[in-house]
Amino acid sequence: MEGSWRDVLAVLVILAQLTASGSSYQIIEGPQNVTVLKDSEAHFNCTVTHGWKLLMWTLNQMVVLSLTTQGPIITNNRFTYASYNSTDSFISELIIHDVQPSDSGSVQCSLQNSHGFGSAFLSVQVMGTLNIPSNNLIVTEGEPCNVTCYAVGWTSLPDISWELEVPVSHSSYNSFLEPGNFMRVLSVLDLTPLGNGTLTCVAELKDLQASKSLTVNLTVVQPPPDSIGEEGPALPTWAIILLAVAFSLLLILIIVLIIIFCCCCASRREKEESTYQNEIRKSANMRTNKADPETKLKSGKENYGYSSDEAKAAQTASLPPKSAEVSLPEKRSSSLPYQELNKHQPGPATHPRVSFDIASPQKVRNVTLV
Repeated sequence: MEGSWRDVLAVLVILAQLTASGSSYQIIEGPQNVTVLKDSEAHFNCTVTHGWKLLMWTLNQMVVLSLTTQGPIITNNRFTYASYNSTDSFISELIIHDVQPSDSGSVQCSLQNSHGFGSAFLSVQVMGTLNIPSNNLIVTEGEPCNVTCYAVGWTSLPDISWELEVPVSHSSYNSFLEPGNFMRVLSVLDLTPLGNGTLTCVAELKDLQASKSLTVNLTVVQPPPDSIGEEGPALPTWAIILLAVAFSLLLILIIVLIIIFCCCCASRREKEESTYQNEIRKSANMRTNKADPETKLKSGKENYGYSSDEAKAAQTASLPPKSAEVSLPEKRSSSLPYQELNKHQPGPATHPRVSFDIASPQKVRNVTLV
């Protein structure tokens, strides 16, 4: 404690001396902005003209290092210096060790009794952690799966990518902020593995060209035999659409064929019925034609006493030259010759005589239709 008070008194004495003597020196070039990672070092340079007496470095308006021609005045071991002389200038370097996020802010260098100063900004970024839920992943060969990588505690959000040391048929990833937590980044890797290997999640801060990675093992197992037999390989979308269209066309074709078959059967049946009806009509007409004469005969009344002239002529023509006469028995003697009987005139009614035509026994009847 006593030593720190002595350092403060020494600085005050030096400042008082410089103020009394006066100075008009100036800063040629001030420090530049710096972005560093937590726990690393930050370097700032300030170039001034020769002849300076007191140079001070401040961080967030607090003096952290002072330099005199007699030597540095160090109040904190985290802040050290380096110096370089040239023919026309002097370069002072401020080194901040074990940089913390609280060190972020304005860094200035200034000369005593000089109105000018150089200013820069210190930005401290924090590399958080990476996390994958499982260090050893076991998946089924040929089946899609996904792996999630979490980036937590990064003050500047990183860019996440994946390095695959495993054979795959498909892979893609997408990174986004976790809903409700804008300091947490998620990256989801989708892949279809075909063999064993490793997966590496890489988070990178592009401004610093710094990165952090996490690697996990991926083990691929064969699918169960039952699932292979039942499900089989998955068909692509275009194949499913093609099969659906083909089945639809096949169904339409079957319906059209059924309709055509039904029409043909109906037409054939109509033809057969028409042919059958024609045959029935022909048969009925033939029977009607055959039955007409008999019907005509039976439809009138017969006159058994009528004899036409044509029938008589035909009967006369058909008679033989001789006809046999049969005589009924008589009471008188029949010893008369045949010639005598033929010459006698017809006798009284008590001796009738009937003559028959033996050669033409058929009977002719004439029918009068009424």
